[in-house]
Amino acid sequence: MMKKLIGLLCMGFIFAGCTKAKLVTNTNCTFVASTLVAPASEVNSLKPYVMANSPTAIQDSSGVFYDITTQGTGVTPVLCSYIKVKYTGRLTNGTIFAQDLFGSTLILGNLIVGWQKSLPFLKKGGSIHLYVPPTLGYGSAGSGTVPPNANLDFTIELVDVQ
Repeated sequence: MMKKLIGLLCMGFIFAGCTKAKLVTNTNCTFVASTLVAPASEVNSLKPYVMANSPTAIQDSSGVFYDITTQGTGVTPVLCSYIKVKYTGRLTNGTIFAQDLFGSTLILGNLIVGWQKSLPFLKKGGSIHLYVPPTLGYGSAGSGTVPPNANLDFTIELVDVQ
């Protein structure tokens, strides 16, 4: 009888520990939704490219343009979500500056604002074509092979959301 009682207590501690870990993980999220909005000049600069390549794209109030290819049916990501994505990032001249066709797991809140604003329009399994003005991308500094003030063109598949 004593062994059963000890076994039940151990199981209780294990389950309590698991629950606590989940709560701690969720409360440690410090990401805050960005209020950045691309200036009209950037949006107007990007718009002709978007209309030529994706005439059905929708403009978000932030200035990002997006065209949902597949909505998906799973979980919707939030800033603290770990997302697994396959993607290709291009400059508007067609140069590919980033690509992952196998899938990377990233935290949405750590990514450029254009992704943060747009990926929550999808659910797990969805895909999107995304057009990002500089302010919501890499800005006036650029990054790696992305020059300063570059408009960006992404194709993204949201493989998983955790």
